[in-house]
Amino acid sequence: MDFSEFEKKIGYTFKNKDLLHEALSHSSYANEYRHGRNSNERLEFLGDSVLSIVVSEHLFTHFKHLPEGELTKIRASLVCENALYEFSKKIDLGKYILLGKGEENSGGRERPSIVSDAFEAVIAAVFLDGGMEEARKYVLGFLPEHLDKNSAKSLHDYKTVLQEVIQRNPEEKVEYVLKEQSGPDHNRQFVVQVMLNSNVIGTGEGHSKKQAEQMAAKEALSLMGYRE
Repeated sequence: MDFSEFEKKIGYTFKNKDLLHEALSHSSYANEYRHGRNSNERLEFLGDSVLSIVVSEHLFTHFKHLPEGELTKIRASLVCENALYEFSKKIDLGKYILLGKGEENSGGRERPSIVSDAFEAVIAAVFLDGGMEEARKYVLGFLPEHLDKNSAKSLHDYKTVLQEVIQRNPEEKVEYVLKEQSGPDHNRQFVVQVMLNSNVIGTGEGHSKKQAEQMAAKEALSLMGYRE
């Protein structure tokens, strides 16, 4: 498969084309067209860490006046699912993802969880193919030119806000628990509860665990009287 158009869009040409193919292969595609192909799930795992390191280093280096709490908040706004989905639109990533027929027919190319996962997988592919400098250059190309503590406003990260609220009482502990997972591969539904010291304070649903956790945190904040 020829991904040269996509390579031009991201400004990087792969030496190992198989890495890019894997990064763009959703599990529904890998399961349907096996042929020894892997899905992008393992690359997504690695890409998540590379993304966090690059963004953390950038914020640490360029925002020396901000305390740890503010840096954490800005980083969270830049690596959450909503942010990655917005970044992916700049390179039309959804257009190039390889999907199984069911996922294709159910609008998978526009599903934030699928596209944001692929975005992280591509980061990992660039890292493995070209090293950390290439990965850093790739990631930094998506970050907003002007970053400050208000950057999170348009990219809601309810988990971080909830954590900040809870941290006012150091003895309190927040935990997210997956309660239910249902539906076919192309239309998964997750139900997550957020617990505060073993008490349920919010429940959320979504097409990914990340999204369900965000919705659970949003409900918890709402019940606490938090207003955006």
